[in-house]
Amino acid sequence: MISTERIQPNLVTVANMDAEDAIDLIHEAQAYKAGKQAVLTAPAYAVNLFFENSTRTKTSFQMAQMKLGMHVLEFEAGTSSVKKGESLYDTVKTMESIGVNIAVIRHPENEYYKQLLNHRDLKIGIVNGGDGSGQHPSQCLLDMMTIDEEFGGFKGLKVLIIGDLSHSRVAHSNAMMLNRLGAEVYFAGPEKWYDPALEQYGTFGNFDELLPQMDVVNLLRVQNERLTTADGQAFNANQYHQAYGLTLDRAAKMKQGAIIMHPAPVNRGVEVDSSLVEAPNSRIFQQMTNGVYTRMAILSRVLRYQGLM
Repeated sequence: MISTERIQPNLVTVANMDAEDAIDLIHEAQAYKAGKQAVLTAPAYAVNLFFENSTRTKTSFQMAQMKLGMHVLEFEAGTSSVKKGESLYDTVKTMESIGVNIAVIRHPENEYYKQLLNHRDLKIGIVNGGDGSGQHPSQCLLDMMTIDEEFGGFKGLKVLIIGDLSHSRVAHSNAMMLNRLGAEVYFAGPEKWYDPALEQYGTFGNFDELLPQMDVVNLLRVQNERLTTADGQAFNANQYHQAYGLTLDRAAKMKQGAIIMHPAPVNRGVEVDSSLVEAPNSRIFQQMTNGVYTRMAILSRVLRYQGLM
């Protein structure tokens, strides 16, 4: 049971989440996976406001909401009043006004949630489904759950995060939380895509030199939609795969018991050889399974704050 001190009105970033807080959420997610049933004290309503494309995160939140017994309103940004110039605040306030309890939001603007939380009269719960290249708290927590299931903890684990580091909200969230949980964090990939802000969490190095020492290899998608025009035109998928992808030859050099992770969608043959996506040591689809239970735990925290659970 999560203590009352840890019941919160919103969950938008892991920046203000300590290790104990994260472990509490992981444990509740594991309890849901083991069969724990949610009990709502009153009807609860959710809406998923996704202003960027998504398959896993959006449907995972929908499944989590339905498993909790919530009613889910449909929303499509392309046919909403956003196209008429409505602000994000007015969209969210509209949802609150018609009785929605929690809005899960994905938005291309970094820290979009700050403008919402500055409105003190906004009572609807906000859950961040990803903001630009900033934070992805639910992906971070499902990744932590997957690692915890595998190794039973984080102390002393060596985790390599490799790929498009500067554009990845997963890289920033995971590095921050892994560091707090006691893991040793390493980075690799094209130097031009390295974010110096990550230096406080770990060490940048050579992929081939680091790989045999790692317990977890966390691959990142090349985010073509966030690359500059020049970088996008210069990008060569085959060259990237040979230089920074998890090829069959590299996979053979992985440490015994090491696992492969990727937030997906996977660019097969770019970040990872296609045959490795479902290899025995791949946890990519297990991450997706764990995402539902992690998001149930996140939503439960906000529902408790609202007295609905």
